[in-house]
Amino acid sequence: MNINDLKDGDLLFMSDTSEMSLNIQKSTGKFSHVAIYFSPYIFHASFKYGVVKQSPGDFFSEEKRIVFVYRYSLINLKKVKAEAEKYLGLPYNYSFLPDDKGFYCSEYIATILPIFETVPMKFSDEKNEVSPFWKEYYEKLGIKVPLNVEGTNPTQLSECKELKFMGKLEN
Repeated sequence: MNINDLKDGDLLFMSDTSEMSLNIQKSTGKFSHVAIYFSPYIFHASFKYGVVKQSPGDFFSEEKRIVFVYRYSLINLKKVKAEAEKYLGLPYNYSFLPDDKGFYCSEYIATILPIFETVPMKFSDEKNEVSPFWKEYYEKLGIKVPLNVEGTNPTQLSECKELKFMGKLEN
């Protein structure tokens, strides 16, 4: 697939090689980020910018991302796009806590497209229930690691039976 094959409402699940992405993947599975496409923009909750819409050129210039496209056939495009736009400008939710201000990526997608369940959040690696990366991350925030607090993650959203895998995006 290429960018011209995207349809409004397509979900973009991705991974990259940043330290944050690699640690999200160690804890939750193959994807570390999720966004939604509404031509000509990609809407997402960005660690760097908060909730934004970006041109594909800007979006893909930030990281070398591997992107897989999924589609929800029953999407109400008008309603979901209005929801996506409603939250633009909100901050990123660095704590990943459900009642914190702003959104993290999968929380944003699950809010604007409410077809997903929540799951207990994980912060593990191959050896530890809470990896050293996440211990240090939450120490810097000055809060306890929200282990097993209900939340979402990109891999878990991608496994929703309502979604159809469309292909890998070549960018």
